[in-house]
Amino acid sequence: QVQLVESGGGLVQAGGSLRLSCVASRSIFSFYYMGWYRQAPGKQRELVGSVTTGGSTNYADFVKGRFTISRDIAKNTVYLQMNSLQPEDTAVYYCAAGTNRGPPSYWGQGTQVTVSS
Repeated sequence: QVQLVESGGGLVQAGGSLRLSCVASRSIFSFYYMGWYRQAPGKQRELVGSVTTGGSTNYADFVKGRFTISRDIAKNTVYLQMNSLQPEDTAVYYCAAGTNRGPPSYWGQGTQVTVSS
């Protein structure tokens, strides 16, 4: 059973930064992609960004230029660096992994990010 464990969430003031981590229980090369999603209260879960096995990244328009996905292959870890955070970024952030181009097959438990104004 694959496990994805997120960490790094917390409370930050507007304009601040956080780095989320997602540790996978197996090599991240075993997934076609890994991604970060978020879900704010009363809203649907949405894609924040993703990285493929080959290293290609994709970001939602609302985070371009502010958030960056990186990875440490040796540590089976994917990161989400979040800069210039705004209150509208407040959400539970989830790590996910897909084994093909379709929807994620695996999800983490989520980590809360709260941005105060």
